[in-house]
Amino acid sequence: MSRPNLVLVFVVTSLLLWGCSSSDEGLTLTASQEQQIAERIAPAGHSVMEGQVVVASPAMSSGAGRAGDDIYNTSCMACHNSGVAGAPMYGDVSAWATRLEQGIETVYANAINGIRAMPARGTCMTCSDDEVKSAIDYILDNSK
Repeated sequence: MSRPNLVLVFVVTSLLLWGCSSSDEGLTLTASQEQQIAERIAPAGHSVMEGQVVVASPAMSSGAGRAGDDIYNTSCMACHNSGVAGAPMYGDVSAWATRLEQGIETVYANAINGIRAMPARGTCMTCSDDEVKSAIDYILDNSK
């Protein structure tokens, strides 16, 4: 390739790259679009190590107060219907009686903060403390 052709290729390539370069100028998002993006890239949940205390976020505490049976059926039954990893089974009177010997507040705290193989809040990362307690109450009412 001759020198003038090489210069021409360089100039054309430079112009194409300059024209295709990204710039934040002119890129504006509405508040709604920014919110939608933030929701899409937000983490699905959080890992909590044994001994850590979960602090409820505003999203966790602003719920409309879902019923215990709804929470159980969507977030708890997978483990507590089958006893996965030693989970006390729904309806097992003796398993729940043993746990209640420690006191209801301990049972609530274990459900909120997690214990052994059970993660904090089970699989309901959006549940408030009161909703977790409601799910526990539902399980206990049906395990007498």
